[in-house]
Amino acid sequence: MEDGFSLMDFLGAWSWWIFAAVLAILELLAPGVFFIWLAGAAVVVALVSLVLPLSFTLQLAIFAVFSVLFVWAGRRYLARHPIESDHPFLNKRGQEYVGEVFTLDQPIEDGRGKLKIGDGYWLARGPDLATGTKVRVVRLDGATLIVEPAA
Repeated sequence: MEDGFSLMDFLGAWSWWIFAAVLAILELLAPGVFFIWLAGAAVVVALVSLVLPLSFTLQLAIFAVFSVLFVWAGRRYLARHPIESDHPFLNKRGQEYVGEVFTLDQPIEDGRGKLKIGDGYWLARGPDLATGTKVRVVRLDGATLIVEPAA
């Protein structure tokens, strides 16, 4: 073409748009707030490629630079503004019991026992206590609830 813009240049820009869409879909399938920054870098390369005729090597270099820049900036942003969950104890079930008071339906003997919560039993550690004693969960040690007598 006379103006220096070829079909290959146009397809090159579209390939970056497609690559950005694939990376965005990967972010949806494997959430971790990483692929979205790479998708952003691909969008930058797509926009630049639409305006400037660049070699593929230069496009890759721009993608690499913006990928590093966006990942770095994104990690800094997320460190200052962590993502808040509406289910903070999801996959941390025992953590939701810390601070709660329960009644022992089995005694704690030799520092070990079981505590019934809902329809399940949890291993419990604490001072020897009799059945019927109210206990407060003070922390979690693996899958064991550490308890003390409730005041």
